[in-house]
Amino acid sequence: MPTTKKENFYFGMMMCIGMVIGMTFYNLVINDLIGTISLQGMLLQLILGFTIAFILELFIVGPIAHKVAFSLPYDKSNKLFVILSLAFCMVIGMVLSMSIYGVAMAHFANALGEGSLFKHYFLTVGKNFIFALPLQLLIIGPLVRFSFAKFVKRQKVIQTDGVS
Repeated sequence: MPTTKKENFYFGMMMCIGMVIGMTFYNLVINDLIGTISLQGMLLQLILGFTIAFILELFIVGPIAHKVAFSLPYDKSNKLFVILSLAFCMVIGMVLSMSIYGVAMAHFANALGEGSLFKHYFLTVGKNFIFALPLQLLIIGPLVRFSFAKFVKRQKVIQTDGVS
């Protein structure tokens, strides 16, 4: 887990990259858009999605999720409870936020079909949440925590050892 602002930046960036890639391809599949969007279009969606997600995570959703997760009544000394509560709060915040982005992009592309924006938003939130939570808890979260500990934290230990 990150302990400094710099580490928090790297951790958030790694988490956003993984979740944006996973959620972008999930949304392309469930909306039957694989093969209809060019490679450049997909790359643009990934870059734009990552940029928006990272800004949201860094300045809005992340700080709120941390406050909520640490205000919940559970044993904060249990690392698993901390990880689960933070992940759950982050997924809720990011799904609610990024679903606005997804519905807006679909609206501007005239790909929403019939129904109100609110209907599409709540359907999108539901579809994204049922995929994002397991993706975060079972794949991206463990992979990022492992990579973070191996590469980011390890570099800090090596730099500290080199100074001694």
